[in-house]
Amino acid sequence: MKKFYKYIYACLFVVVASAIAEAQPASKRDKIEALRVTFINQKVNFTTQESQLFWPLYDEYNDKLENARKTFRQQFIKNVDFNNLTEKESEAYINAELALKQKEYELYKEYFEKFKKVLPIKKVALLRRAEEEFKKELIKNIKGNSSE
Repeated sequence: MKKFYKYIYACLFVVVASAIAEAQPASKRDKIEALRVTFINQKVNFTTQESQLFWPLYDEYNDKLENARKTFRQQFIKNVDFNNLTEKESEAYINAELALKQKEYELYKEYFEKFKKVLPIKKVALLRRAEEEFKKELIKNIKGNSSE
């Protein structure tokens, strides 16, 4: 029976991925996000109730992460000539990068606690694993497409 559900999820993943690829107005980021949702749903196997409680939290978490990263990029990456940094500017950049990593960690820790309130701990662990697997699949696909 599990193989049957895996087959259904795999088919659903392909159908959703194809539909997303066909949708013209969606940006690449939107397409990737839709694929991530499908991938995580397949790997974690949420119940309907878990899904309804989890996804708003997960979206909130990702929005906060993206805002922190966007602030860092706006402040440093786009405005810095890394070849001509002074010692003081170099230190400021490294300190800002460390602050970003600390913020990412704090957000993960905060939302880990929130996820535990709406999901069994095993599914929280599966979520982390699914996120990592998705990143690997995405990189593999990008590398595969760039060699063509």
